[in-house]
Amino acid sequence: MFRSVTQPQAMVVGLLVIHAALLSYLATRYSPTIDEVGHLPAGLYTWEFGRFDVFRVNPPLVRTLAALPVRLSDPEYDWSSYREGLTARPEWSLGGDLMRTNGEVSLRYITWARWMLIPISLFGGFICWRWAKELYGAAAGLTALTLWGFSPTVLGYGALITPDLSAASLGVTAAYTYWRWLRTPSTVWTLIAGMTLGLAELTKMTWLILFVLWPVLWLARVIRRRSNVDGRENEPLDIQPSTFNQLNKLAVILLLGLYVLNVGYAFDGTLTRLGDYQFVSRTLSGQEFNTGETEVGANRFVGTWCESLRVPLPRDYVTGIDLQKREFERGKWSFLRGEWKHGGWWWYYLYAVLIKEPLGTWCLLGLAMIAAWKVPTRNVHWTDTLAVVLPGLVLFVLVSSQTGFNKYIRYVLPAFPFAFVWISQGIRLVELDRQRWSLPVCGVLLWSIASSIWIYPHSLSYFNESVGGPSGGHKHLIDANVDWGQGLYDLKDWLDAHPDSKPLYVACRAYVPLEVLGLEFDRVPSTPESGWFILSRHDRHTRSGEYSYLDSLTPVDSIAGCFDVYQISADDVSRLMRSTHTD
Repeated sequence: MFRSVTQPQAMVVGLLVIHAALLSYLATRYSPTIDEVGHLPAGLYTWEFGRFDVFRVNPPLVRTLAALPVRLSDPEYDWSSYREGLTARPEWSLGGDLMRTNGEVSLRYITWARWMLIPISLFGGFICWRWAKELYGAAAGLTALTLWGFSPTVLGYGALITPDLSAASLGVTAAYTYWRWLRTPSTVWTLIAGMTLGLAELTKMTWLILFVLWPVLWLARVIRRRSNVDGRENEPLDIQPSTFNQLNKLAVILLLGLYVLNVGYAFDGTLTRLGDYQFVSRTLSGQEFNTGETEVGANRFVGTWCESLRVPLPRDYVTGIDLQKREFERGKWSFLRGEWKHGGWWWYYLYAVLIKEPLGTWCLLGLAMIAAWKVPTRNVHWTDTLAVVLPGLVLFVLVSSQTGFNKYIRYVLPAFPFAFVWISQGIRLVELDRQRWSLPVCGVLLWSIASSIWIYPHSLSYFNESVGGPSGGHKHLIDANVDWGQGLYDLKDWLDAHPDSKPLYVACRAYVPLEVLGLEFDRVPSTPESGWFILSRHDRHTRSGEYSYLDSLTPVDSIAGCFDVYQISADDVSRLMRSTHTD
């Protein structure tokens, strides 16, 4: 499939252009999703006041970049609903105020902010190509880029201003540059690795694990080097400086990463004494949750030897971790395979990825395992494989261990590019036996692409064929996996095209003021009535089961992969009421 290409660079550019086009269209097609309504005013708040306490459960890099074109357009502001507090989350009220104040133009602001982040996704794809190419060859590089460019999860979140996709892009960039430093510990790669580490830290707090993983990977490299010196291995190594020299440069990388992280917060509250914080999580406060209206903070470190320690992190970064930890400790209701549970499941994210990524990608994973076993790879040592696999694997395990609640596959999205790079080696089976492997390898790759494009532009609602696609996926996962508010433009188009669908009842998810979208309708009643019903597939599974009477009806239409449309007649109402009384 790839050997006939004489200009692989042109294919790389072509795949990136296609990816950009897919994201650009989605940025205009999706209505504002729930978290975006908070991220945009949080970014504008930072530009306006130079503070970082709004949406502090995430670092500020992504939202401030996204908000830049909106800031330059001089929007109207309303900060009257801003509130301070240990547990305050003012981003939600500020988001509604921003949209009401600016009206319909605020919808364009969301699109502009999304477009601002597309280059980050493109850069993530470029790194996937570059890393896979250097490890497994040119064909593998194109395969990794293809998996990234057409993944429905990457497309869905790459078109939003939430930080998850940017965390994936900059996380794999930090890992790639660090791997290059491990192979060639020059001063240039030291500086690049340190800066990219800091940028990754400014996207998601989960990347704090890199400050631990980088020394681990370096130690593995040292062990490999010494085993070569002792003559137990014959693989060639790049020329390395002394272990002491490398250790000094590793310290520079970690310190530079920490410095860039603090620069991103303008050093606001950096080096605050640990004992001066007021925490609200059980882990850091040492107290049970306050059930009153006002949250009272505490600090378990006060009176201990570490009370006077200076924390080398920005204040809002530390309190953001604490607030996020509190949410997981308190727990929330989670849904999986028709079951509601307060808390979560350790295997939730594994199951989510199994049904939310194309089956063709999973088949290619199986082929990659065969390739790793059968196809010899020159100059790729176990430490190289560890550098690719370990960051994504540790992040995936870490997120899965937080079982306070399960809602979003996006929490493990930063692990995706590492998987794509490793999976890409499946294409190398063609080198082993072209006649035997060309058809299955190329076939599963094309299947992965076709499965994603078949559902596009409803990529956020994508489910693979194993659960019946989007029409059946909501029986397994809900919330942002199905409906995060992205289908309201399509809902409005459907309503405009069906003006006679009266009476009309709608249940949808929206943090956007509906008057801004020009939407007006009655809420779906909890008992059957005749008329037209449009129900979010997320709301099909309320814990109270208030819409369960619709389960026996067949939808007459669907909208955006996240709404089902029902037409209920008077006869249907009578039948449903009799069924309810019988039950």
